[in-house]
Amino acid sequence: MLVHSYYEEDPRVRREAEALVAAGHEVDVFSLRRPGDDPVGALDGVGITRLDVQRHQGSPIATYLLEYADFTARSAFALARAHRRRRYGLVQVHTPPDFLIAAALPVRLLGVPLILDLHEAVPEFFRSRWPGLANGAILAGLGAVERVSIAMATLALSVNQARHQRLVGMGIPAGRLRVVTNGPVLARFDPAAHPSRAFMEDGTLRLAYAGALTPLYGLDDVLTAMARLATQRPELRVELDLYGRGDEQERLEARAAALGLADQVHFRGRVPIDAVAGHLAASDVVLSPIRRTRFSEISLSTKAIEGAVMGKPVVAADMPTARHYFPGEDLAWYAPDDPAGMAAAILRLVDDAPARGAAVARASVTARSLAWDREAQAYVTLVETLLCDRSST
Repeated sequence: MLVHSYYEEDPRVRREAEALVAAGHEVDVFSLRRPGDDPVGALDGVGITRLDVQRHQGSPIATYLLEYADFTARSAFALARAHRRRRYGLVQVHTPPDFLIAAALPVRLLGVPLILDLHEAVPEFFRSRWPGLANGAILAGLGAVERVSIAMATLALSVNQARHQRLVGMGIPAGRLRVVTNGPVLARFDPAAHPSRAFMEDGTLRLAYAGALTPLYGLDDVLTAMARLATQRPELRVELDLYGRGDEQERLEARAAALGLADQVHFRGRVPIDAVAGHLAASDVVLSPIRRTRFSEISLSTKAIEGAVMGKPVVAADMPTARHYFPGEDLAWYAPDDPAGMAAAILRLVDDAPARGAAVARASVTARSLAWDREAQAYVTLVETLLCDRSST
């Protein structure tokens, strides 16, 4: 597997790699290297080769491009060198960037099947992340790179049905596409394995958000909603724990201070994947905010699934893909980009305990049906089918 991320911090890559190891396969991952990490290591049976490239979150777009190009070149060399010794039966490339698949082209020419795992719809992601740069020529170029990358692969994976239908609508043959959904590993997100906080057991409403601190997730709206709650319900003590990092942190810290929330908003930093469930268990409400963009309309945040699996009420932006998986009022919905609506959704959970309990019970059932445990075998079967097809030719 090739992935432009820190392997230890990438839930999807870890889930897939660990599922293959559990099925008896040997898996090597080529990833970024955090400062202080050894260049070679292993985690839960997965071999890790860490290339000497780091992320530069919040940097100008030119820095991102140089970083992507550097990692693509290094991973191409590392993969080709390792293949002479390991003789890989299959290579899976995780995006972005889509052009990372070029690093696997030499082994593809030797007959090794390639899976392109499209974590993002890159043209739509670019439009939402850098709207000022998203002109027609750039978007057309990104779309062309996406198409060529898919054409180089034996099979391309999407993370949900909306992304899959987008590719089909682009004219990509459905036979070359599969959906492998994201979902929590139940062994990691087991409510019974963590002390669970009773709702507002100490009189404080504790909100939790676990994810990237980037503009896409509308954390400004969360802070504005908290300020609104302070005005509407001054007797209600509300605290927010943010688990994650990103280029928005300094600005969000300043915004919290300006709203008089500095002592109520806690920036906890990035936490290990295995620690997320425990932090959610210690909360009262899990937040799954997102801004409305063309990208977010075809996205499903795992934040909602993780919170529901842990038996916590979830406040979520009312987006089409999320509604597809969580119909009805299983989650406390609010209109995206509407802090007043978010505040109202939070208060509904506070004020109506019977409805809150019923919604949590329904959402938990739905979330468990979306867990990785059900998807893992289908993914392993897909990989083994490609391996068998290669061995029979």
